[in-house]
Amino acid sequence: MKDIAQRAGVSESAVSFALNDRPGVSAITRDRIRRVAEQLGWHPSTAARALSGEGSATVGLVVARPAANLGVDSFFLQLISGIQEVLAERRRGLLFQVVEDVTAECAVYRRWWAERRVDGVLVVDPRTDDPRVGLLDELGLPGVVIGALPGSDTGPHPGLSQIRADDAGAMAAVVGRLHELGHRRIVHIAGLPSLAHTDRRIRSLRIEADRRGLTEAHSVTTDYSDTEGAAVTRRVLEQDTPPTAIVYDNDVMAAAGVAVIAGLGFRVPADVSVVSWEDSALCRLTAPWLTALSRDTVAFGRLAARELTALLDGGTAHTIRVPLPRLIERGSTAAAVVEAEEEEAAAKSRKAAP
Repeated sequence: MKDIAQRAGVSESAVSFALNDRPGVSAITRDRIRRVAEQLGWHPSTAARALSGEGSATVGLVVARPAANLGVDSFFLQLISGIQEVLAERRRGLLFQVVEDVTAECAVYRRWWAERRVDGVLVVDPRTDDPRVGLLDELGLPGVVIGALPGSDTGPHPGLSQIRADDAGAMAAVVGRLHELGHRRIVHIAGLPSLAHTDRRIRSLRIEADRRGLTEAHSVTTDYSDTEGAAVTRRVLEQDTPPTAIVYDNDVMAAAGVAVIAGLGFRVPADVSVVSWEDSALCRLTAPWLTALSRDTVAFGRLAARELTALLDGGTAHTIRVPLPRLIERGSTAAAVVEAEEEEAAAKSRKAAP
Protein backbone atom coordinates (compact mmCIF):
# COMPACT_ATOMS: atom_id res chain seq x y z
CA MET A 1 0.00 0.00 0.00
CA LYS A 2 2.88 2.34 0.74
CA ASP A 3 4.39 1.68 -2.71
CA ILE A 4 1.08 2.31 -4.47
CA ALA A 5 0.36 5.43 -2.39
CA GLN A 6 3.80 6.86 -3.13
CA ARG A 7 3.60 6.13 -6.86
CA ALA A 8 0.03 7.51 -7.16
CA GLY A 9 0.67 10.52 -4.93
CA VAL A 10 -2.13 9.71 -2.49
CA SER A 11 -2.54 8.56 1.10
CA GLU A 12 -2.54 4.92 2.15
CA SER A 13 -6.16 5.27 3.28
CA ALA A 14 -7.10 6.42 -0.23
CA VAL A 15 -5.42 3.29 -1.63
CA SER A 16 -7.44 1.13 0.77
CA PHE A 17 -10.70 2.82 -0.26
CA ALA A 18 -9.94 2.45 -3.96
CA LEU A 19 -8.79 -1.19 -3.92
CA ASN A 20 -11.65 -2.32 -1.69
CA ASP A 21 -14.19 -0.44 -3.83
CA ARG A 22 -15.36 1.76 -0.94
CA PRO A 23 -16.49 5.40 -0.99
CA GLY A 24 -14.01 8.08 0.02
CA VAL A 25 -12.13 8.78 -3.21
CA SER A 26 -13.18 10.28 -6.53
CA ALA A 27 -13.60 8.16 -9.64
CA ILE A 28 -10.52 9.73 -11.22
CA THR A 29 -8.36 8.98 -8.18
CA ARG A 30 -9.76 5.43 -7.94
CA ASP A 31 -8.82 4.74 -11.55
CA ARG A 32 -5.33 6.17 -11.08
CA ILE A 33 -4.72 4.05 -7.97
CA ARG A 34 -5.92 0.90 -9.73
CA ARG A 35 -3.68 1.56 -12.75
CA VAL A 36 -0.68 1.98 -10.46
CA ALA A 37 -1.63 -1.20 -8.56
CA GLU A 38 -1.84 -3.10 -11.83
CA GLN A 39 1.57 -1.77 -12.95
CA LEU A 40 3.07 -2.96 -9.66
CA GLY A 41 1.46 -6.42 -10.06
CA TRP A 42 -0.81 -6.15 -7.02
CA HIS A 43 -3.61 -8.69 -6.51
CA PRO A 44 -5.96 -9.08 -3.53
CA SER A 45 -4.91 -11.69 -0.97
CA THR A 46 -7.62 -14.35 -0.69
CA ALA A 47 -6.21 -15.44 2.69
CA ALA A 48 -6.49 -11.91 4.06
CA ARG A 49 -9.99 -11.53 2.61
CA ALA A 50 -11.08 -14.78 4.25
CA LEU A 51 -9.70 -13.68 7.64
CA SER A 52 -11.57 -10.40 7.38
CA GLY A 53 -14.83 -12.21 6.61
CA GLU A 54 -14.98 -11.14 2.95
CA GLY A 55 -14.80 -14.70 1.56
CA SER A 56 -12.05 -16.59 -0.26
CA ALA A 57 -13.32 -16.04 -3.84
CA THR A 58 -12.79 -19.81 -4.27
CA VAL A 59 -15.14 -22.79 -4.58
CA GLY A 60 -14.25 -26.40 -3.97
CA LEU A 61 -14.73 -29.66 -5.85
CA VAL A 62 -13.79 -33.02 -4.33
CA VAL A 63 -14.05 -36.26 -6.31
CA ALA A 64 -14.01 -39.56 -4.42
CA ARG A 65 -12.92 -41.90 -7.18
CA PRO A 66 -9.68 -43.69 -8.11
CA ALA A 67 -7.41 -41.14 -9.82
CA ALA A 68 -6.51 -43.63 -12.57
CA ASN A 69 -10.17 -44.06 -13.60
CA LEU A 70 -10.87 -40.35 -13.37
CA GLY A 71 -8.12 -39.50 -15.85
CA VAL A 72 -9.92 -41.22 -18.74
CA ASP A 73 -13.46 -40.16 -17.85
CA SER A 74 -14.62 -37.68 -20.48
CA PHE A 75 -17.64 -36.64 -18.38
CA PHE A 76 -15.53 -35.10 -15.62
CA LEU A 77 -13.14 -33.40 -18.04
CA GLN A 78 -16.04 -31.69 -19.82
CA LEU A 79 -17.86 -30.92 -16.56
CA ILE A 80 -14.80 -29.18 -15.09
CA SER A 81 -14.32 -27.22 -18.32
CA GLY A 82 -17.83 -25.80 -18.01
CA ILE A 83 -17.37 -25.04 -14.32
CA GLN A 84 -14.06 -23.29 -14.87
CA GLU A 85 -15.47 -21.21 -17.72
CA VAL A 86 -18.05 -19.59 -15.44
CA LEU A 87 -15.72 -19.24 -12.46
CA ALA A 88 -13.13 -17.48 -14.61
CA GLU A 89 -15.76 -14.97 -15.72
CA ARG A 90 -16.62 -14.31 -12.05
CA ARG A 91 -12.94 -14.18 -11.02
CA ARG A 92 -13.37 -17.12 -8.69
CA GLY A 93 -10.86 -19.91 -8.23
CA LEU A 94 -11.51 -23.66 -8.21
CA LEU A 95 -9.89 -25.77 -5.49
CA PHE A 96 -9.89 -29.37 -6.75
CA GLN A 97 -8.99 -32.53 -4.85
CA VAL A 98 -9.23 -36.27 -5.52
CA VAL A 99 -9.73 -38.57 -2.51
CA GLU A 100 -10.25 -42.29 -1.91
CA ASP A 101 -13.76 -42.32 -0.46
CA VAL A 102 -16.64 -40.24 0.88
CA THR A 103 -15.27 -40.32 4.43
CA ALA A 104 -12.11 -38.61 3.20
CA GLU A 105 -14.24 -36.18 1.20
CA CYS A 106 -16.17 -35.17 4.33
CA ALA A 107 -12.87 -34.60 6.14
CA VAL A 108 -11.78 -32.26 3.35
CA TYR A 109 -15.00 -30.24 3.68
CA ARG A 110 -14.48 -29.86 7.42
CA ARG A 111 -10.90 -28.71 6.93
CA TRP A 112 -11.74 -26.30 4.12
CA TRP A 113 -14.54 -24.74 6.14
CA ALA A 114 -12.44 -24.45 9.31
CA GLU A 115 -9.66 -22.77 7.34
CA ARG A 116 -12.12 -20.65 5.29
CA ARG A 117 -10.49 -22.01 2.15
CA VAL A 118 -13.72 -22.05 0.09
CA ASP A 119 -16.98 -20.11 0.02
CA GLY A 120 -18.99 -23.05 -1.35
CA VAL A 121 -18.65 -26.49 -2.95
CA LEU A 122 -19.79 -28.45 -5.97
CA VAL A 123 -20.81 -31.98 -4.97
CA VAL A 124 -20.64 -34.81 -7.51
CA ASP A 125 -21.67 -38.47 -7.45
CA PRO A 126 -24.60 -38.35 -4.98
CA ARG A 127 -24.77 -41.57 -2.94
CA THR A 128 -27.76 -43.74 -2.09
CA ASP A 129 -26.93 -43.09 1.58
CA ASP A 130 -25.11 -39.76 1.41
CA PRO A 131 -23.49 -38.34 4.56
CA ARG A 132 -22.32 -35.19 2.77
CA VAL A 133 -25.74 -33.55 2.70
CA GLY A 134 -26.13 -33.51 6.47
CA LEU A 135 -22.54 -32.37 6.91
CA LEU A 136 -22.93 -29.40 4.56
CA ASP A 137 -26.16 -28.46 6.34
CA GLU A 138 -24.34 -28.69 9.69
CA LEU A 139 -21.42 -26.55 8.52
CA GLY A 140 -23.62 -24.05 6.73
CA LEU A 141 -21.44 -24.51 3.67
CA PRO A 142 -23.34 -23.59 0.48
CA GLY A 143 -23.24 -26.19 -2.26
CA VAL A 144 -24.70 -27.51 -5.50
CA VAL A 145 -25.27 -31.24 -5.96
CA ILE A 146 -24.52 -32.21 -9.55
CA GLY A 147 -26.80 -35.13 -10.36
CA ALA A 148 -29.56 -35.67 -7.84
CA LEU A 149 -29.97 -36.84 -4.28
CA PRO A 150 -31.56 -40.27 -3.69
CA GLY A 151 -35.22 -40.68 -4.51
CA SER A 152 -37.12 -37.41 -4.72
CA ASP A 153 -35.19 -35.67 -1.95
CA THR A 154 -35.26 -31.94 -2.63
CA GLY A 155 -34.85 -30.63 0.91
CA PRO A 156 -35.05 -29.11 3.32
CA HIS A 157 -31.47 -28.05 2.59
CA PRO A 158 -31.42 -24.23 2.80
CA GLY A 159 -27.93 -23.86 1.38
CA LEU A 160 -27.94 -26.74 -1.09
CA SER A 161 -29.20 -26.63 -4.68
CA GLN A 162 -29.55 -29.61 -7.01
CA ILE A 163 -29.03 -30.10 -10.73
CA ARG A 164 -31.21 -33.17 -11.35
CA ALA A 165 -30.66 -35.45 -14.35
CA ASP A 166 -33.44 -37.86 -15.33
CA ASP A 167 -31.47 -41.13 -15.29
CA ALA A 168 -34.63 -43.21 -15.02
CA GLY A 169 -36.19 -41.54 -18.05
CA ALA A 170 -33.00 -41.95 -20.06
CA MET A 171 -32.79 -45.67 -19.28
CA ALA A 172 -36.45 -46.11 -20.17
CA ALA A 173 -35.79 -44.47 -23.55
CA VAL A 174 -32.79 -46.73 -24.24
CA VAL A 175 -34.64 -49.93 -23.28
CA GLY A 176 -37.66 -48.83 -25.29
CA ARG A 177 -35.57 -48.32 -28.42
CA LEU A 178 -33.73 -51.62 -28.05
CA HIS A 179 -37.08 -53.37 -27.55
CA GLU A 180 -38.33 -51.77 -30.78
CA LEU A 181 -35.27 -53.21 -32.52
CA GLY A 182 -36.25 -56.69 -31.33
CA HIS A 183 -33.79 -57.12 -28.46
CA ARG A 184 -35.01 -59.24 -25.57
CA ARG A 185 -31.72 -60.16 -23.86
CA ILE A 186 -30.30 -56.84 -22.64
CA VAL A 187 -27.43 -56.39 -20.18
CA HIS A 188 -26.68 -53.08 -18.49
CA ILE A 189 -23.01 -52.84 -17.46
CA ALA A 190 -23.36 -50.22 -14.77
CA GLY A 191 -21.02 -48.10 -12.67
CA LEU A 192 -20.46 -47.99 -8.92
CA PRO A 193 -23.39 -49.53 -6.99
CA SER A 194 -23.19 -46.91 -4.21
CA LEU A 195 -24.05 -44.03 -6.54
CA ALA A 196 -27.62 -42.73 -6.59
CA HIS A 197 -27.70 -42.42 -10.38
CA THR A 198 -26.52 -46.05 -10.76
CA ASP A 199 -29.36 -47.15 -8.49
CA ARG A 200 -31.90 -45.14 -10.51
CA ARG A 201 -30.71 -46.64 -13.80
CA ILE A 202 -30.81 -50.19 -12.43
CA ARG A 203 -34.31 -49.72 -11.00
CA SER A 204 -35.52 -48.17 -14.25
CA LEU A 205 -34.20 -51.15 -16.23
CA ARG A 206 -36.05 -53.53 -13.92
CA ILE A 207 -39.29 -51.58 -14.25
CA GLU A 208 -39.05 -51.45 -18.05
CA ALA A 209 -38.07 -55.11 -18.26
CA ASP A 210 -41.06 -56.16 -16.13
CA ARG A 211 -43.38 -53.94 -18.14
CA ARG A 212 -42.19 -55.39 -21.44
CA GLY A 213 -41.76 -58.99 -20.30
CA LEU A 214 -37.98 -58.98 -20.71
CA THR A 215 -37.05 -61.78 -18.34
CA GLU A 216 -33.39 -61.80 -19.41
CA ALA A 217 -32.62 -58.09 -18.93
CA HIS A 218 -30.42 -57.24 -15.95
CA SER A 219 -27.61 -55.00 -14.65
CA VAL A 220 -24.05 -55.76 -13.50
CA THR A 221 -22.14 -53.15 -11.49
CA THR A 222 -18.46 -52.21 -12.01
CA ASP A 223 -15.97 -49.52 -10.98
CA TYR A 224 -16.40 -47.65 -14.33
CA SER A 225 -12.95 -48.78 -15.54
CA ASP A 226 -12.16 -50.23 -18.94
CA THR A 227 -10.69 -53.28 -17.16
CA GLU A 228 -13.90 -54.20 -15.33
CA GLY A 229 -16.02 -53.22 -18.33
CA ALA A 230 -14.06 -55.66 -20.48
CA ALA A 231 -14.15 -58.43 -17.85
CA VAL A 232 -17.93 -58.23 -17.40
CA THR A 233 -18.46 -58.12 -21.17
CA ARG A 234 -16.47 -61.35 -21.56
CA ARG A 235 -18.40 -62.99 -18.72
CA VAL A 236 -21.88 -62.22 -20.06
CA LEU A 237 -21.00 -63.18 -23.64
CA GLU A 238 -19.63 -66.56 -22.57
CA GLN A 239 -23.00 -67.53 -21.08
CA ASP A 240 -25.20 -70.10 -22.81
CA THR A 241 -27.64 -67.37 -23.88
CA PRO A 242 -25.53 -64.21 -24.38
CA PRO A 243 -27.19 -60.79 -24.62
CA THR A 244 -28.01 -59.31 -27.98
CA ALA A 245 -27.63 -55.76 -26.62
CA ILE A 246 -25.32 -54.23 -24.00
CA VAL A 247 -25.74 -50.79 -22.43
CA TYR A 248 -22.56 -49.37 -20.86
CA ASP A 249 -22.60 -46.63 -18.22
CA ASN A 250 -19.72 -44.74 -19.85
CA ASP A 251 -17.83 -44.46 -23.12
CA VAL A 252 -14.60 -46.01 -21.82
CA MET A 253 -16.31 -49.27 -20.84
CA ALA A 254 -18.24 -49.29 -24.12
CA ALA A 255 -15.06 -48.98 -26.21
CA ALA A 256 -13.38 -51.71 -24.16
CA GLY A 257 -16.48 -53.87 -24.54
CA VAL A 258 -16.45 -53.56 -28.33
CA ALA A 259 -12.86 -54.85 -28.40
CA VAL A 260 -13.84 -57.87 -26.28
CA ILE A 261 -16.90 -58.57 -28.42
CA ALA A 262 -14.75 -58.68 -31.56
CA GLY A 263 -12.11 -60.79 -29.81
CA LEU A 264 -14.74 -63.41 -28.93
CA GLY A 265 -15.83 -63.66 -32.57
CA PHE A 266 -19.07 -61.68 -32.23
CA ARG A 267 -19.98 -58.86 -34.61
CA VAL A 268 -21.22 -55.40 -33.70
CA PRO A 269 -24.09 -54.81 -34.36
CA ALA A 270 -25.02 -58.02 -36.22
CA ASP A 271 -24.66 -60.19 -33.11
CA VAL A 272 -24.49 -57.63 -30.30
CA SER A 273 -25.75 -54.04 -30.27
CA VAL A 274 -23.83 -51.58 -28.08
CA VAL A 275 -25.03 -48.35 -26.42
CA SER A 276 -22.82 -45.93 -24.47
CA TRP A 277 -24.41 -43.80 -21.75
CA GLU A 278 -21.96 -40.95 -22.43
CA ASP A 279 -21.20 -39.54 -25.86
CA SER A 280 -17.64 -38.40 -26.60
CA ALA A 281 -14.95 -38.33 -29.27
CA LEU A 282 -14.09 -41.89 -28.22
CA CYS A 283 -17.53 -43.02 -29.41
CA ARG A 284 -16.60 -41.74 -32.88
CA LEU A 285 -13.14 -43.33 -32.88
CA THR A 286 -14.44 -46.83 -32.25
CA ALA A 287 -15.36 -49.07 -35.18
CA PRO A 288 -18.27 -49.04 -35.66
CA TRP A 289 -19.20 -45.66 -34.22
CA LEU A 290 -21.09 -46.06 -30.96
CA THR A 291 -24.73 -45.28 -30.40
CA ALA A 292 -24.77 -43.00 -27.34
CA LEU A 293 -26.85 -40.82 -25.07
CA SER A 294 -25.80 -37.26 -25.82
CA ARG A 295 -25.98 -34.29 -23.48
CA ASP A 296 -24.04 -31.05 -23.28
CA THR A 297 -21.82 -31.84 -20.30
CA VAL A 298 -19.91 -28.56 -20.59
CA ALA A 299 -23.24 -26.71 -20.30
CA PHE A 300 -24.05 -28.97 -17.33
CA GLY A 301 -20.90 -27.66 -15.63
CA ARG A 302 -21.72 -24.05 -16.51
CA LEU A 303 -25.20 -24.44 -15.02
CA ALA A 304 -23.84 -25.87 -11.76
CA ALA A 305 -21.24 -23.10 -11.42
CA ARG A 306 -23.82 -20.38 -12.13
CA GLU A 307 -26.16 -21.87 -9.53
CA LEU A 308 -23.40 -21.92 -6.92
CA THR A 309 -22.34 -18.33 -7.62
CA ALA A 310 -26.01 -17.30 -7.34
CA LEU A 311 -26.16 -18.97 -3.90
CA LEU A 312 -22.98 -17.18 -2.85
CA ASP A 313 -24.50 -13.88 -4.01
CA GLY A 314 -27.39 -14.41 -1.60
CA GLY A 315 -29.81 -16.39 -3.77
CA THR A 316 -32.06 -19.17 -2.48
CA ALA A 317 -31.44 -22.86 -2.99
CA HIS A 318 -33.64 -24.69 -5.46
CA THR A 319 -33.74 -27.69 -7.81
CA ILE A 320 -33.09 -27.46 -11.55
CA ARG A 321 -34.02 -30.34 -13.86
CA VAL A 322 -31.95 -30.68 -17.02
CA PRO A 323 -33.41 -31.95 -20.33
CA LEU A 324 -33.47 -35.66 -21.07
CA PRO A 325 -30.34 -36.70 -23.03
CA ARG A 326 -30.87 -37.54 -26.70
CA LEU A 327 -30.12 -41.03 -28.02
CA ILE A 328 -27.91 -40.68 -31.10
CA GLU A 329 -28.07 -43.89 -33.14
CA ARG A 330 -24.90 -44.84 -34.97
CA GLY A 331 -23.38 -48.01 -36.37
CA SER A 332 -23.26 -50.02 -33.14
CA THR A 333 -27.00 -50.73 -32.92
CA ALA A 334 -29.29 -52.66 -35.27
CA ALA A 335 -32.25 -54.99 -35.22
CA ALA A 336 -31.79 -58.25 -33.35
CA VAL A 337 -31.91 -60.38 -36.49
CA VAL A 338 -32.02 -63.80 -34.87
CA GLU A 339 -34.72 -62.89 -32.38
CA ALA A 340 -36.71 -61.10 -35.06
CA GLU A 341 -36.70 -64.27 -37.17
CA GLU A 342 -37.79 -66.34 -34.17
CA GLU A 343 -40.69 -63.97 -33.45
CA GLU A 344 -41.73 -64.01 -37.10
CA ALA A 345 -41.77 -67.82 -37.11
CA ALA A 346 -43.78 -67.84 -33.89
CA ALA A 347 -46.27 -65.38 -35.35
CA LYS A 348 -46.72 -67.54 -38.46
CA SER A 349 -47.20 -70.59 -36.27
CA ARG A 350 -49.92 -68.84 -34.28
CA LYS A 351 -51.74 -67.81 -37.47
CA ALA A 352 -51.59 -71.37 -38.84
CA ALA A 353 -52.95 -72.88 -35.63
CA PRO A 354 -56.66 -73.87 -35.73
